Amino acid sequence: MRKIIVLSFITLDGVSQAPGGPEEDTSGGFKYGGWTAHYGDETAAGVMQKQLAPADLLLGRNTFKIFESYWPSHGDYWPGVNEVPKYVLSNTATRSDWNNVNFLTSVADIERLKNSEGQDLKIWGSSKLVQLLLKHDLVDEFWLNIYPIVLGKGKKLFGDDAMPAAFTLVESTVTPTGVIMTNYKKAGEVKTGTVGA
Repeated sequence: MRKIIVLSFITLDGVSQAPGGPEEDTSGGFKYGGWTAHYGDETAAGVMQKQLAPADLLLGRNTFKIFESYWPSHGDYWPGVNEVPKYVLSNTATRSDWNNVNFLTSVADIERLKNSEGQDLKIWGSSKLVQLLLKHDLVDEFWLNIYPIVLGKGKKLFGDDAMPAAFTLVESTVTPTGVIMTNYKKAGEVKTGTVGA
């Protein structure tokens, strides 16, 4: 069985929209695209190389469209991105000129993919897809890069429909610019109790 790993750049208030540039995703009138640009340093670059290690990709349609237009001509920064299998959840897109793209249409398709043999599945961006997978308890791991800013508006990584689950912190790095780069793995059910009892 493969793991589904969510990798995301998020703000302190959970916004994950358009971290890479002003034109990346302006939907909803979003005007803060590229909010990660001023936080890069050697520490972050070192952790990012680990996060970019080859794996199959699972993407939502909007993120796929952004990736499809960018990565074929910028693959030197992300080794293997153009060769690995890419799975896209979409009810409208059915073909692509990018290498190794496969289209899925349902959560059942994703469950079959997760239960198949192969590399782990990494999700970048794709906030709606992430929320759908959390609703169906299909996320095994988070790699969250948390930036010290609040944007107020924008697409959020987490919605209100997630199945409750506990996660364990297995790795973390704080960069000189204040970015907290974390790796959480699923640890079972949420435990409750009374504080101080």
